Amino acid sequence: MRFLGACQLIGVCLLMAVTWQVQAWRYGAQLERQSAVQAQALSLQSQAALRQHQLEHDKRLALEQQLSASDQQHTRELNDAQRHQAALRDRLATADVRLSVLLDATDPAPMPAAAAAGGVVHAAPRARLDPAHAQRIISITDAGDDGLIALRACQAYVRAVAR
Repeated sequence: MRFLGACQLIGVCLLMAVTWQVQAWRYGAQLERQSAVQAQALSLQSQAALRQHQLEHDKRLALEQQLSASDQQHTRELNDAQRHQAALRDRLATADVRLSVLLDATDPAPMPAAAAAGGVVHAAPRARLDPAHAQRIISITDAGDDGLIALRACQAYVRAVAR
């Protein structure tokens, strides 16, 4: 009887051990499935973040290229304007070109005959400006032109960045 009781006890213990082992295998398999699902989810999130980062990088690169092209265009415009202004100053200095102003024909103030310049009978009377004053006027318009070109460049930059 004792032998039978001991065998039953050993059988129950073996049955419990087998049951625990089966439960451990099941639990291990369940953990592996959950781990695989979580790894796949993390991989998908990582890929989405990488795609988003690449998209942002491409946008930034396109904006940089657009701003670079815009900057080159405005630099060319500024250089052309400065070259034109320098040529105009040179022509004024050599008296190749003269600046003049229209005179008010209704003004009763007498004008010396040497100051009035006319060539066409029906043209409005004009007076030639002193070359030093003409140079100052040209330098003022040069600064205004430079300012307008810089303003257009700033506006183009803001439009490009705001998109």
